[in-house]
Amino acid sequence: MDKIEQSPVHEDDYAPEDLEPSPTQDEYAPVIFAQDTISHVVSLDMLSGVEDRKNVIRARASGKGVLTAPFRLIKTNRLGVILTFAVYKRDLPSNATPNERIQATDGYLGGVFDIESLVEKLLQQLASNQTILVNVYDTTNQSHPISMYGKDVSEDGLQHVSPLNFGDPDRKHEMRCRFKQKQAWPWLAMTTSIGILIIALLLGYIFHATLNRIAKVEDDYHEMMELKKRAEDADVAKSQFLATVSHEIRTPMNGVLGMLHLLMDTDLDVTQQDYVKTAQDSGKALVSLINEVLDQAKIESGKLELEAIPFNLRAILDDILSLFSGKSQEKGLELAVYISDSVPEMLIGDPGRFRQIITNLIGNSIKFTEKGHIFVTVNLVEEVIESIDLEIESSTNSTLSGYPIANRRLSWAGFQTFSEERPSACHFMPSPPELINLMVSVEDTGVGIPLEAQSCVFTPFMQVRPSISRTHGGTGIGLSISKCLVGLMKGEIGFVSVPKIGSTFTFTAVFTKCSSNSSEYNKTQQIKNISIPTSSEFKGMRALIVDHRPIRAKVSRYHIQRLGINVEVLSDLNQCLSSSTISGSTINMIFVEQDLWDKDTSTSDLFIKNLRNSYGVPPKLFFLTTSISSSKASTIVSDVFTPTVILKPLRSGMLAASLHRVMGVGIKGNPRNGELPVLSLRNLLLGRKILVIDDNKVNRIVAAGALQRYGADVVCENSGREAIRLLTPPHHFDACFMDIQMPEMDGFEATRRIREIELQIKNGIQAGELSIEAYENKCDWGVPILAMTADVIQATHEECLKGGMNGYVSKPFEVERLYREVSQCFRRTSNGTL
Repeated sequence: MDKIEQSPVHEDDYAPEDLEPSPTQDEYAPVIFAQDTISHVVSLDMLSGVEDRKNVIRARASGKGVLTAPFRLIKTNRLGVILTFAVYKRDLPSNATPNERIQATDGYLGGVFDIESLVEKLLQQLASNQTILVNVYDTTNQSHPISMYGKDVSEDGLQHVSPLNFGDPDRKHEMRCRFKQKQAWPWLAMTTSIGILIIALLLGYIFHATLNRIAKVEDDYHEMMELKKRAEDADVAKSQFLATVSHEIRTPMNGVLGMLHLLMDTDLDVTQQDYVKTAQDSGKALVSLINEVLDQAKIESGKLELEAIPFNLRAILDDILSLFSGKSQEKGLELAVYISDSVPEMLIGDPGRFRQIITNLIGNSIKFTEKGHIFVTVNLVEEVIESIDLEIESSTNSTLSGYPIANRRLSWAGFQTFSEERPSACHFMPSPPELINLMVSVEDTGVGIPLEAQSCVFTPFMQVRPSISRTHGGTGIGLSISKCLVGLMKGEIGFVSVPKIGSTFTFTAVFTKCSSNSSEYNKTQQIKNISIPTSSEFKGMRALIVDHRPIRAKVSRYHIQRLGINVEVLSDLNQCLSSSTISGSTINMIFVEQDLWDKDTSTSDLFIKNLRNSYGVPPKLFFLTTSISSSKASTIVSDVFTPTVILKPLRSGMLAASLHRVMGVGIKGNPRNGELPVLSLRNLLLGRKILVIDDNKVNRIVAAGALQRYGADVVCENSGREAIRLLTPPHHFDACFMDIQMPEMDGFEATRRIREIELQIKNGIQAGELSIEAYENKCDWGVPILAMTADVIQATHEECLKGGMNGYVSKPFEVERLYREVSQCFRRTSNGTL
């Protein structure tokens, strides 16, 4: 109890005689006060009062604490309660009976509690806060609750009621809390109602918007799927349209070019040959344009795929030089190719697409270059990074033609292959040993690309200026196609261009090594006849190159060394005059650049006299020149000594032919580079019976004329059903050219049925059901069938193989390609692999 509120009862105030004596009863419960202030008071009996007696008896019978009803305390006149507990003589079990508890009772322990003081101490912080009021009630009688703490206030407004448990199950108490200040209940109700309404509306709106959004997403999804289906259908229709247009355009072009080719083999005068040649060039240009458009369409549809076949890189570059040699000679340009010795001779990849990339780049350089040079270099990427020579060449004026060039190192500055921080350093991830990473650069000294147009160089159908297409021609998609092809070859392409100086395009490409001992290598060499001319006749010979430009001398040395000739380079004619080897027999040939020869006529005359006075066999003299006019002017140097003029660009085939003719060794003549020997083809095709199936009469005439030219016996028919009839065993055809797109029955279906018939006969003979004598003692009738079509989109090589065909020739086909495919089939047949 609070000591301040204690009112001690003094002995003077204590008069026992004035108290009411306890009635006679069975038991008594006298009070012993524990407080010192009233410990002398010993005469109170708690069993005397009716309510006190009930509480004491209830406490000992239940074993729990019992509270009295609130009453006014003496002196303080404040409300209080008495809490009484029974004290037992021994420990009782929890399930002891009331009688057992009464018998074991030893006494009682009670305490008087001031309710107000108790509540204030328990809820001191809450009670001292003037914003909340607390009331405690004895609610044992629900109809008349007794206020034990707090002021009586009206019960309107919000309040919180909490039950209180003092341990007596028979008495109930509760605490009521409310705000001291009366709230503005109408405003709170309105605000709450409005807030709830707004929240409900927002939730409704969100729910409604969510449903609408879901419905819209579903509608958009269905619309997107419909558009996707339409786009796919449109893509298929586009591919079919392009295939049809390709077939319809290329079919008559095949007839035109084929007839012109056959016409060239007839007796024509010079004027007529010029007309036919012009018509051929125009037709080939149209076919090239068609091919570019179709390639762009295949790129957009994602249907452009690469082959993986063995090819000779140097032979392909020689073929490309032959293609542009005429234009470069007309303009007097230096056109040259240099391939590093580290680059393998044979690679596995797509030679056609690789040729297409370089052809596009050189073609653009030829168009926009009027003086100087066009230089193609092929190196390993690792070699370019580590090469000091290349760094020196790019940083000085020592170029192929002496004209300044754009720094070609900038053309690959953005390649991811190199480190961004140090592009010239060896921050290069080496390729696996079976892969070859090539870097090809094409530099020119042309007009360059304007700075404002360099950002759209690789954009399809974009020209630098509208006048460019009128002046030089072209569609503007060559570079775009080239970039896509480089990407398919796992490479990168870039360029650097300086107006009025020139441009350099550089790209990388990844190929696979091809072992020279592999069967694919030997088969490629035999079938395609792309090996370089034999160099055994020139092996051990020695040659001098006289050239004051080191890069140009390096290129000449590269091509001459390919023939097995040992080469020494001198910078001027004076060094040749002072060289003791000229007067001997150790030097077999001397190559002199035309511009160096014409530069100093006195030295040139002295050089001729030196050669004329040399004893033994004098070395052969060759002039290297880029212009047809300059070569004619220098054909005759003197009445006695006549040098041989070799027109650039240098190629191994052309160079070997010139040396054969002048040196008097090997096979004489000057066959075109890459052309198949006529005698070999005649021996191969002579007497062969070939079936040509095509619904177009002109195509049949072209194919028949091309094959009959070399002695083949050709039979032509116009439908797939006729092909089945004629190729049903036994027959005497050695091969068949089958058009794919034909009415009634296409070439694929006809080929499948022919293969089924051949298989049935083979199985029947092996099972003994058919007589092998009835089939000319032949079990395997797998006649070679070559696809022949103008559809370059659907009629792919893979589809032909799946249909049972052995090869593929696209229209308009070149006669050499036609011969090559036929020879391939015949060689396989003779080797027993078909």
